Amino acid sequence: MSQPKFEPQVPVSATYMRGGTSKGVFFSLNDLPERCQQPGSARDNFLLRVIGSPDPYGKQIDGLGNGSSSTSKTVILSESDKDGHDVNYLFGQVNISKPMIDWAGNCGNLTAAVGACAINMGLVDADKVAASVETGICEVNIWQQNISKTIVAHVPVYQDEQGNVQVQETGDFELDGVTFPAAEVKIEFIDPVDASSAMFPTGNLVDDFDVAGCDLDKDNVQATFINAGIPTIFMNAEDLGFTGTELQPDVNSNPELQAKLEKIRAKGGVAMGIFEDVKEAEKSQHIPKIAWVAPAQSYKASSGKAVDKADIDLVVRAMSMGQLHHAMMGTAAVAIAAAATTQGTLVNKAAGGGSLSEVRFGHPSGTLLVGGKTEHVDGRWQAKKVSMSRSARRIMVGQVFVPADGF
Repeated sequence: MSQPKFEPQVPVSATYMRGGTSKGVFFSLNDLPERCQQPGSARDNFLLRVIGSPDPYGKQIDGLGNGSSSTSKTVILSESDKDGHDVNYLFGQVNISKPMIDWAGNCGNLTAAVGACAINMGLVDADKVAASVETGICEVNIWQQNISKTIVAHVPVYQDEQGNVQVQETGDFELDGVTFPAAEVKIEFIDPVDASSAMFPTGNLVDDFDVAGCDLDKDNVQATFINAGIPTIFMNAEDLGFTGTELQPDVNSNPELQAKLEKIRAKGGVAMGIFEDVKEAEKSQHIPKIAWVAPAQSYKASSGKAVDKADIDLVVRAMSMGQLHHAMMGTAAVAIAAAATTQGTLVNKAAGGGSLSEVRFGHPSGTLLVGGKTEHVDGRWQAKKVSMSRSARRIMVGQVFVPADGF
């Protein structure tokens, strides 16, 4: 009997889901090959091969990624061992061109899919799910393992003809950046900043940021450095030579501009204390994020839809993994909400200033409403809660195949 010349492929159960404006491959921890159930090279190599990285062509043709930061994502779920929580959620941002997975932060968009996926995988207590049909909402308490934070997903549910509780995925909620409507999922990020950590790591709402050597026409610009949702550097669009209404082609087709923004991001990471030096920034494209803001203005979104300045409070653009995001990262939206509701930040000023509890901002695909509650306690600003609405749905449930010698 002839033997195979190469190791066969290994099938692993997986769910392919859209969450917010992102897509990713979801796994139950217990379904992973045993050697991939712990952090390490086996797990990373397995997930890299699932997504199709590293790919020098930048397309991830040989995997489930789609060649963008919004789709090069993996999620591992498990029953939570944390009191008061239903599911543990671990996120991995897969680099497209390098053999690297960044485990340093969360994906706010995919967070919208975690509750539904956990219910469908049987990771949420069956009695809790059954009882939720009375209100039509199952509150899934998520422990976000990357950042050690609590997130509450309000997942819509219904009872089918057989009496089983199912996740309601279809609906009429429209999310800019997503083509088709679906059911609304409300997300709450609870205490997105540790009480022991500084929401503003430099101690200032606005800093004089040294950008010497970053190819700007000045050596110092104003910046708000914030650690809420995800570490983020906010700058005024004008200081970067932008208007705040940029679309993806304006940035992503300009390598020189991308390189300039990466230099600024690296310097910002050092200023925030994330990196010891700019060289270290090469190891983490996921954090910090860099974003720019400007007062409300009218523009055409990437779909051709008109965004009227009367309908928004400000415009924001943000970079993700070296690319201008096609809409807005969920974690960056948390940072926007926290900064906008803190009087004196650049984001707050761009939104008109003063005391704000929510803002609607314009992004490349349209608009998004976010709410926040920040408090000044013992001389420090703290974000108590940030909320937003997203949608999510299953695209495929089945098996993903990975060559056995790939991990």
